[in-house]
Amino acid sequence: MPSKTVTVGSAVGLHARPAATIAEAAVGTGVPVTLAVAGGEPVDAGSALLIMTLGAQKGAEVTVSSDDADAVETVAALVEADLDT
Repeated sequence: MPSKTVTVGSAVGLHARPAATIAEAAVGTGVPVTLAVAGGEPVDAGSALLIMTLGAQKGAEVTVSSDDADAVETVAALVEADLDT
């Protein structure tokens, strides 16, 4: 399964606005995508609420996984972006 570990770029971490943007994009890929922090269980990237439960702050490493490499790249780019601006 393709995966990529990236660093959270949003100043507030993966909170409401960034989580909603990432969830919308994940659902838009049409395939399951998960996010996980080190030592944590993967969560469905299509759910903003579950993304927020990761507690990932700016600078935290998050692993994006999916059976679709393009979906991984799409979601990983958003996790790395500063979605607060």
